[in-house]
Amino acid sequence: MELKGLTVGFAMTGSFCTLGNIIPQVQKIVDEGAKVIPIVSENVYSTDTRFGKAKDWVQQLESITGNQVIHTITAAEPIGPKSLLDVLVIAPCTGNTLSKLANGITDTCVTLAAKAHLRNKKPVVIAVSTNDGLGANAKNIGLLLNTKNIYFVPFQQDNPIAKQNSLVAKADLIPLTLKKALDGEQIQPILLGAKE
Repeated sequence: MELKGLTVGFAMTGSFCTLGNIIPQVQKIVDEGAKVIPIVSENVYSTDTRFGKAKDWVQQLESITGNQVIHTITAAEPIGPKSLLDVLVIAPCTGNTLSKLANGITDTCVTLAAKAHLRNKKPVVIAVSTNDGLGANAKNIGLLLNTKNIYFVPFQQDNPIAKQNSLVAKADLIPLTLKKALDGEQIQPILLGAKE
């Protein structure tokens, strides 16, 4: 599946340590000719951390995509009724967002964007980044793996010695995963060997 001429929603949630690895993937998708609509969680939009200032992340996304960042529930709501997107990527997707998606909770702009998009029976691609992926969130990953129109970017343990439950998606596989998702196919393998 080619991305040229498609509209990709790209949502980012507050796994702040991975944002720097995700931004280049947005650029790759734009470079392939897709129109990208950036969406950021309320935390990404407003929280400065040691990994960067909120306004800088927003400015980078808007500069790369040429579109304003969606960061409120009211701005995300039209995604469904207006069928604005061909595919929605959530990268990084925190454990908090995973649990909300798995349990039908739509109290953030990102989870509402996903709900609104899924009602159109179109793909949502998840790039997990959570310290409890093999702990409390394992059941939510399992539920979402078995949910129609949900696709996962391949993921791995990022530090199996110090953080045994932590999982992170391989960011550079986001473009390929979303292409396969547009064809209704889950990229394989989903589980990668642990980072060395």
